[in-house]
Amino acid sequence: MNIVFLDGASLPSALSRPQEASNWTVRPQTSPEELVPALQGAEVAITNKVRIDRAALEQLPGLKLICVAATGYDCIDIAACRDQGVTVCNVPAYSAISVAESVIAALFALRRQLFAYREAATTQWPASTHFCVHGAPIRDLHGSTLGIVGRGDIGSRVARLARALEINVLFAEHRGARTVREGYTAFDEVLARADALTLHCPLTHATRYLIGAAEIARMKLGALLINTARGPLVDENAVLAGLASGRVAGAALDVLYTEPPRADHPLLHTNHPNLLVTPHVAWASQGSVERLKAVLHANIAAFAGGRPIHIVS
Repeated sequence: MNIVFLDGASLPSALSRPQEASNWTVRPQTSPEELVPALQGAEVAITNKVRIDRAALEQLPGLKLICVAATGYDCIDIAACRDQGVTVCNVPAYSAISVAESVIAALFALRRQLFAYREAATTQWPASTHFCVHGAPIRDLHGSTLGIVGRGDIGSRVARLARALEINVLFAEHRGARTVREGYTAFDEVLARADALTLHCPLTHATRYLIGAAEIARMKLGALLINTARGPLVDENAVLAGLASGRVAGAALDVLYTEPPRADHPLLHTNHPNLLVTPHVAWASQGSVERLKAVLHANIAAFAGGRPIHIVS
C-alpha cells in the first residue's frame, strides 16, 4: 500500500513505517496547495490536522483510507468521504488520561495561584519581614464545583479525578435544551454554579462560540475557564474582556481559534497572573502518543485485512 503521512512532524516522535506500506512517505507538513499532489497515487492518507475536503477527494480516486491521527475528525469532510467510498478511521480515547490530568493540573495551578507565587518567590520573598509572602488568595479544590461540558471519554475521566479530590461535578446539558437528561444540569445553571468550567465537547455548528460574552456574563463571578478541546468553542475576545474585568478569575487554554496563532495574538501577550496558554499539548503525554501510534498501525492493518476498526465513515 502507498501510505502518506501528511503532517508527521505534528507528533513529538516519529511513527514507524507500517508493515503494509510498499511506499511510505512522511511529510513534516502539507499546505492546502500541496495536498492533492502529495496524495497522488496514495491509497492511505494519515493526517492529524491537515484538512481533506470534497474538492481534494474528487481529485484522488485512488484514495481508499484516511487515518486521522487524533480523536476529533473535524478536519475531514465525512459526507464527501461517504460519497467517494473512502473509509475514515480515528483514534478514540487515546489521550483521555493525558487531557484529564492536564485539566486537574490546571485547576491546581489556577486555584492555588501557583504562577503568582512563583513570581513572588523571586521578587518579594527575599525582602519579606516574615517567613512567608501573602498575596493572591489561595483556594482549595476540595468542596469546589466543576462544570463539565461533554460527557465522553475525556469528560468522564475528568469527573472521576475531580470526585476523587472531593470536587462537586456538574455535567452541563446542551445549551438551549428544552429538557434536562438524568445526570445532567441545565447549561445556564452550570454557568451560574461552577467555580470552574471545562470544555470537552466536539466542535460543531451548535458548539462554535459556546462560551461567549453572554455566557461569561452568566458565569459565577470569579470562575475559571479551561479549554483543552477546540479553540473555536470559545470567543477569545470575550475571554480577554472577562479576565480584564475580573469576572473570569483565570483561564487555561490549550487550544486557540487559529493554530498556530499569530505572533501578536493578544492572549500570548496578556499580562494576567492567572492565564495559562499552552500550545495544544494537553493530549501529548508519552503514554498517549504511544497509544496513538499503536492504534494507527492497528487501523491500517485491519483495513488491509478487510476488517477496519474505529470507523467514523
